[in-house]
Order: sequence, then C-alpha cells, then structure tokens
Amino acid sequence: MSIHSAISLLKFGSIVVILIGLLVAVGAHPATALPATWLVDLAFLPFDGGQAVGDEAARLLAAIGGGVMVGWGVVMWRMTTLLVPVDPALARRLFLEGMFAWYAVDSTCSYLAGAYFNIPANTVLLAMIIVPAWMLPQQTRLAST
Repeated sequence: MSIHSAISLLKFGSIVVILIGLLVAVGAHPATALPATWLVDLAFLPFDGGQAVGDEAARLLAAIGGGVMVGWGVVMWRMTTLLVPVDPALARRLFLEGMFAWYAVDSTCSYLAGAYFNIPANTVLLAMIIVPAWMLPQQTRLAST
C-alpha cells in the first residue's frame, strides 16, 4: 500500500469516526435520539427496540461520548494531513497506540455491559484505522518544501 493510499484510508476512517460521533451526539435530545437509540439497540442484540437513549443521564453520556468521538476524528484527520507528511513514523505510533488503547477499554467495558455486538463493530473500526496506519513508513522523513 502506498503512503497516498494509506493517507486516503486514514482520512476515510476519520470521517467515519466523526459521523459515528455525530450520530451518538444527536442522542442528547429526545427529538433527535432515534439514530443513537438504534445504535444502542444494535449493540445489545437482538435489534428489538429493547434499549433506548431515554433518560437524562444517558442523553448526557451521548453528548459527551459523541463530542469526544467528533474531536477524536478531527485529531485523526489533522494527524493525517499535517503529521504524516512530516513524520510518518510518529503518526504511525500515535495512531496504533491510541487505537489499541481505545479498543481495549471500549471492548472490555462493552463486554462487561453486555453489549457484545459492539466488540465486532469496534474491531471493524479498529481495522479501518490500524491497517493503513501500519502501512505508514517507520522512518521519519522531512516534508519537501
């Protein structure tokens, strides 16, 4: 995989993270909570309407979690556009370390919460980021001027 392909895939992964974050964040208001409710219900298979983002505490956590995901996606985008061309080895380390830390905590806690389907969903998102990040050069090279 070329560095240009890796950059394109990392940008795509960043957009996916931002969109998921926005979907979660709109769960903060009852009038716009349906997409977030579907996402939560899917994480607790079967998809049967048994879960909802309904009470104030859940809506607050949707606002916080969605906002964190949007910020995370923006940081990933900026790392891809600003850091990869200057120091691809550092960008590679940051992507890999950050993604594995997120995956371990999110998947473990999803399991503990009984949201088992979130683990394979997390695995897909993990792969979307770590595969192109893994393909970044391991040596630093200076950006051409």
